[in-house]
Amino acid sequence: MFGAPFDFDFLERFKIPLKRYGAGDTIFLEEDPGDLMYLVLEGKVNIVTYGTVLENVGMHGIFGELALIDNAPRSAAAIAADPTEVALIDRETFLELVRANPAFSLYVMRQLATRIRRMNKSL
Repeated sequence: MFGAPFDFDFLERFKIPLKRYGAGDTIFLEEDPGDLMYLVLEGKVNIVTYGTVLENVGMHGIFGELALIDNAPRSAAAIAADPTEVALIDRETFLELVRANPAFSLYVMRQLATRIRRMNKSL
């Protein structure tokens, strides 16, 4: 699970809801409370702050996880760049996935590490 190829069996096992957004739809805004993490199943999401796109999150990418980790408000906005479908992972499910499956934790950490490395190169 959570390696290559990506395994989605946890979506059904944890009864994780899915949601569709149209291109240009706001998923959340900067400073919104963060009660969900998102897994992109289809499409692309722009992570934006002060009008600058920080990241494009595509299929199998995650976003919104920081708010679940540190209980702080959203640090950026998320806007669907294309028609997009996401899995909605709430805090309780996130914590259960972390407890029950170390591979999930490693996947989240790899995503965070990739972002930090990319940001370091851009400085």
